[in-house]
Amino acid sequence: MIGVELVKLLRRPRTWVVILLLDALPTLVAVLLAVTDVAPRPGEGPAFLSAILANGRLFPAAALAIVLPLFLPVSVAVVAGDAIAGEAQAGTLRYLLARPVGRTRLLVAKLVSTLVFVFLAVVVVTVTAYFVGTRLFGNEPLAVTTSVSGSSLTPRDAVLRTLLTMVYVALSMLGVAAAALFLSTVTDSPLAAALGALAVLVTSTLLLTLDAARALQPYLPTRYWLAFVDLFRQPILWRDVLRGVGLQAVYVVVLLGAAWANFTTKDVKS
Repeated sequence: MIGVELVKLLRRPRTWVVILLLDALPTLVAVLLAVTDVAPRPGEGPAFLSAILANGRLFPAAALAIVLPLFLPVSVAVVAGDAIAGEAQAGTLRYLLARPVGRTRLLVAKLVSTLVFVFLAVVVVTVTAYFVGTRLFGNEPLAVTTSVSGSSLTPRDAVLRTLLTMVYVALSMLGVAAAALFLSTVTDSPLAAALGALAVLVTSTLLLTLDAARALQPYLPTRYWLAFVDLFRQPILWRDVLRGVGLQAVYVVVLLGAAWANFTTKDVKS
C-alpha cells in the first residue's frame, strides 16, 4: 500500500509543479540579487540573505528561510489535506476500504507519502539553491556574518549545518502535515482541510506578534520555525532548536492520534 501511494505521489504532475514553484521564488531572488548586487542589511529580510553576496554556500539556508514562512507550509497543507479528503471527494475512499486494506494501513500509507513529499521538497529546494547560489555568488571560503556570530565556518561545517537545517525544516513541517491530515479525515473537501491547517498557522503567526499572547507564544506551532539560524552560530545554540523539535513532536503525536481515532471510527460514505 505504501508503495502504491509513493508511486501515485511521484507520478502526479501536481507534485512536481508544486516543487517547481517552490524552487522558483528563491531562484528569482538570487537572480535579482546577482543583477542588482544589493542585499538587505544584516537583520533585515529572510535569514542569511544579507550574507550571500559574499558566498553562495549560504544560499541554501537563505532559500529555506524564504519558502518556510508561507510557500512550503501551503504546499505541505495542500498535499496532506488531499490525502484522505481527496479520495472521499473522488468517491474512491469507500472502494479502497472495501479491498483488504485496513483503515490504519491506509492512513499510514498516506502519512508516509506526505512525509516523502516534505523531505523531497526540502531536498530539491536546497540542492537547487546550492547550485544557483554557488554559480551566481561564488564558492569562496565561507565566513559567517556578524548577524549570526561573526565566526568562520569551514566548507565541511557549512555542509553539515546545512544538512541539519534541512532536517530541522522538514521536521517543522510535520506539524503542518499532521494538522492537515487530521482535518482531511474530518472533511470530504481537500481545500477545506488545507485551508483549515493554514488558518491555524496564520493564527499562530499573528499571535507571535501580540504582547497580550506572550504566555501562549512558547507553545505556538510556528514559534521555533526559524530557530535553524542558531545552527550557523559558533558554537551552535541548541536550546531553541531542541525546543522546536520537541514542540513539533507533541503536535504530531496529538494530531496523528486524533486523525487515527477519527478515521478508524468514521462512517465512510464516499
